Amino acid sequence: MKTVIRLRMSSHDAHYGGQLVDGARILGLFGDVATELLIRHDGDEGLFRAYDSVEFLAPVRAGDYIEASGEIVQVGKTSRKMTFEAHKIIATRPDLCESAADVLEPPLLVVRASGTCVVPLNLQRKG
Repeated sequence: MKTVIRLRMSSHDAHYGGQLVDGARILGLFGDVATELLIRHDGDEGLFRAYDSVEFLAPVRAGDYIEASGEIVQVGKTSRKMTFEAHKIIATRPDLCESAADVLEPPLLVVRASGTCVVPLNLQRKG
């Protein structure tokens, strides 16, 4: 099972000079992906326990469109091991003009991560 969220980074997401988006914003998207995966798998939101690894691979700027995806790769009694990726699918082109953008083919991998979530036994309603 795979879950995907796609959205545009806004000027409110920009935290640094050059309209650079804070990496924590992408991790927040991964949290949303994890929540949906757990609801679909267990019928409960569960809790994010820890990230095992996080790699920031390319910058994200306000105006870029990001597609965040994840999947459950291992299921324990209460733990759910997950992997996540975020791709930039549309990039702004401020060098051309304020409203210019390019569709990226192929999309650019900007963040990759893995982590573990937990759903207590008494809250698991599926499976």
